[in-house]
Amino acid sequence: MRNLTQAPSPHIHDGSTVNRIMLDVIIALTPALVAAVIFFGPLALLLVAVTIFAAVFFEWISRRMMKRDASSVFDLTAVVTGLILALGIPANVPLWIGASSAFAAIVIAKQFFGGVGRNLLNPALIGHIVAMRLARRFMYPLGYPVAMNWTESLNYWGADAVTMATPLQLLADGAALPSLWELFLGIHPGTMGETSVLALFLGGAYLIWRRVISPVIPLTYIGTTLLVVALAGQNPLIHLLSGGLVFVAIFMATDYTTSPINFEGRIIFGIGCGLITAWLRLFGSSTDGVTTALLVMNLLAPFIEKLTLPKAFGQ
Repeated sequence: MRNLTQAPSPHIHDGSTVNRIMLDVIIALTPALVAAVIFFGPLALLLVAVTIFAAVFFEWISRRMMKRDASSVFDLTAVVTGLILALGIPANVPLWIGASSAFAAIVIAKQFFGGVGRNLLNPALIGHIVAMRLARRFMYPLGYPVAMNWTESLNYWGADAVTMATPLQLLADGAALPSLWELFLGIHPGTMGETSVLALFLGGAYLIWRRVISPVIPLTYIGTTLLVVALAGQNPLIHLLSGGLVFVAIFMATDYTTSPINFEGRIIFGIGCGLITAWLRLFGSSTDGVTTALLVMNLLAPFIEKLTLPKAFGQ
């Protein structure tokens, strides 16, 4: 009995660490980043670099000011937040908006709640909302009306600038759309990380293969959205290949802290995201709806978790 060691659960460890998981997410986001550089030019890399640097800096300075251990800057969570945040905004957004949204994501949405694993809402989601509000407030009055709908597409290779409506906006206006092949590859306007569904599928497959994420939430989220829009008489493939549906379903809705951990809860969470997204795309003022859907379901996640909590043995 002297050789037995008592310790709290869990007693079995698969070797996963925060650093390893975050590194896998960075690897999974690499195809989307490469696609962003191909379709939006080197400006995409500059915005990504500034946003990631700002996220890491605000992680370090906020931890120091709150008198907490600042070594969390090395666990790559801030890097992932900055990368996801940068890929969720247009390439021609001013750099200060990227840095400001990183402040909101790291300081307000993450550190004010205690840091990793304690945040109520997805930090990158909050940063995205702040970036959207800042763009609407400061870019539109300066002569960028398309910023209202996140429709910028800038710096294609071989062209100085291309500005036109996103596929979902074209669909809402009844205008001609790019081909399904162009939508799949990402040859159309939109935010940097949402355009190439091919790149997103590659990243999602890697995360599932590495068992970083479960396919339950992405499949139920995407499947519910496509089913509802199909029942409404619209082409589900256009909705699949347009907007931020795939990007959000794979890289944001699967966040460990802000989504349920058990199977039944994940199904409810994914269906809820899909229903809200489809409703907003069909009847709302927003042509995408993924941000609002995830925000609502993040708030409901603790209640879903409680309702679907398995009963303890013997109860």
